[in-house]
Amino acid sequence: MDFYSILEFIYVVVCVVLLFGAAIFVHEFGHFWVALKCGMKVEEFSIGFGHKIKSWKRNGIEYSIRWIPAGGFVRLPQMVTSEALEGASQEPCPPAAPWKRILTAFAGPGMNVVFAFFLGCILFGVGLPYLINPPIVGHLDENTEEYKMGIRYDDKIISVDGHPVKSWEDVQMNCILALTNVVPFVTERDDQLFTNYLKLTVNEDVKEMLGSTWKLPNLEPKNLPIAQRVIAGGAAEKAGVKNGDHILAFNDIPIQGVQQLIDVISQCPGKESTIQIARTLADNTVTNMTLKITPADMGGVGKIAVNLSSPKAYAVQWPGPWPWESVGDAFQKNFISVVALCNPSKSGMGVKDLSGPPGILAMLATFVKDDYRLALNFMILLNVSLAILNLLPVPVLDGGHIVMSTIEWITGKAVNIRILEYVNTIFALLLIGFMIWVSINDIKRFSLFKDLYKQDAQFENATPALDSPSTSDSVK
Repeated sequence: MDFYSILEFIYVVVCVVLLFGAAIFVHEFGHFWVALKCGMKVEEFSIGFGHKIKSWKRNGIEYSIRWIPAGGFVRLPQMVTSEALEGASQEPCPPAAPWKRILTAFAGPGMNVVFAFFLGCILFGVGLPYLINPPIVGHLDENTEEYKMGIRYDDKIISVDGHPVKSWEDVQMNCILALTNVVPFVTERDDQLFTNYLKLTVNEDVKEMLGSTWKLPNLEPKNLPIAQRVIAGGAAEKAGVKNGDHILAFNDIPIQGVQQLIDVISQCPGKESTIQIARTLADNTVTNMTLKITPADMGGVGKIAVNLSSPKAYAVQWPGPWPWESVGDAFQKNFISVVALCNPSKSGMGVKDLSGPPGILAMLATFVKDDYRLALNFMILLNVSLAILNLLPVPVLDGGHIVMSTIEWITGKAVNIRILEYVNTIFALLLIGFMIWVSINDIKRFSLFKDLYKQDAQFENATPALDSPSTSDSVK
């Protein structure tokens, strides 16, 4: 690792800690500020869980930073807390009115939404990068059902499942979140629109790499595959293929997409072949070369031991989307995702596809490395997601506090405080256990996050685009 790479790594780590910490801070500050304004007792303001790293007292309130940066809390003795996790109250306090507890509980998620809107204002001013990956159909075998339906190479996909698409990532996401296996695709060719109902299937490469049963169409985008990671000792390395090479042809067959290349290579196990590549040199000049390569015979299937990806190029929309558009888009993505998660048998999505702190931090690090504006856009989605998650009517979450306080306000009777403390503790432990489980899944996907981080991004000049951009990326 050279000096520049070390500085870049330090920059990414510092930015990730600050941005992720900011999301936690504004949430807890919302509880803290409203509780004080309502005249409630505040004993401690903490960022994180576990043992204290540092603590200090001011105006009778203890402030602390703890070792596990996966949350935080404001210890409010007049709210129902989990003594097993946050500790017992220092002194008894008279109960607070239900409406004060409701406002205090709601303030945390509310501040996350306010923070997301603030970030949207910044993006409106500085612009927002979006992937240049148009929804254009790439290579399509004549024997496929899609070809027989009339879909052709270079067709433009207009909408999927009734939702307009602006990038290939939109195509994939609409397929993943669809609640049926047969989805209408509207394509355009020579100014004519065609509607075909395509059958979605589980992508075996994604299933093997991520363990996810995502349903995707038998289509691929029109672009040149890139050798993202050449595996040591494999056929590609022996042939002289290097990371970042664009693959133009294989055995003189022009390559128009990742899946086509995989199919062509698989038909040449143990056979000496040729691979044409375009390589960017140190002086930024591009040279084309033809290399001899012999795919390994893996059970009758040819493999060259290289991870493939599509070009990661961005243009910049300036000015960026209106702040309410950015926040609204984040709410819409969360709503569609929740619907898909609630219908796993139809969508193929499940809790196994969720990410915990490691996955969130890894994605944030990737966006920080590519461009700070992408990181801010991801933070909008993260803050809205945190707000929605915390408003779920589950004990220990803010939504649970709101529900119980509302019941007390309506009935005029408080639920037994000791019972509520036990329930909160149980659900807190369940929540921590769930976070550990999804974090383990993130660790299993570490190689994917590593490849995403290493993939270089290219940026073009700003464009006065009016449509909301897509900032997701996919690697195969």
